[in-house]
Amino acid sequence: MSDLEQLTQALARNLKRWRAERAYTLDALAARSGVSRGMIIQIEQARTNPSVGTAVKLADALGVSITTLLDMDRGPEVRVMLPEQQVRMWSTEAGSASHMLVGDDRDGPLEMWSYRLAPGEGTESDPHPAGTFEMLHVTAGELTLVVEGERYAVPAGGAVAFEAAVPHGYHNEGAEPMEMTMAVSVPKAG
Repeated sequence: MSDLEQLTQALARNLKRWRAERAYTLDALAARSGVSRGMIIQIEQARTNPSVGTAVKLADALGVSITTLLDMDRGPEVRVMLPEQQVRMWSTEAGSASHMLVGDDRDGPLEMWSYRLAPGEGTESDPHPAGTFEMLHVTAGELTLVVEGERYAVPAGGAVAFEAAVPHGYHNEGAEPMEMTMAVSVPKAG
């Protein structure tokens, strides 16, 4: 099965799941999203691969991220996404492209940070509140992520997502600076 066929199947499965979970009829989802009932039926039957804009409208109407709607397979608590595993959403012959790196839906504050670690340096983090989730994108060097004592190598261009309610740390064991962008989702208090 091609990547496009897998993505079409995942979208069909996830759209049906989220529509059922929200108890939306086809007509209700069509009204909320501005996507025709017929198009929704075709998507749920995996007979079409909609535009990114259509997928975004459906995700917004369901109250989930595009990442969640297109997620092919939720994995373990720690997911390392290598560059070749990331989903290319669109590209042009001139070289422009959009890639879904890694994502997750959580309820509460969302923070984005940038990190730069010199060779041989690192930092540890105490467990965050239960339900806290982190997403990292390494832009230079190689990150060694340690989660509950287990090590994960994330190369430049790779991304990782993990539950952060456990001890974790970020380390640069390479010979060049490591740079990354980090998003942190913290659940609502109370």
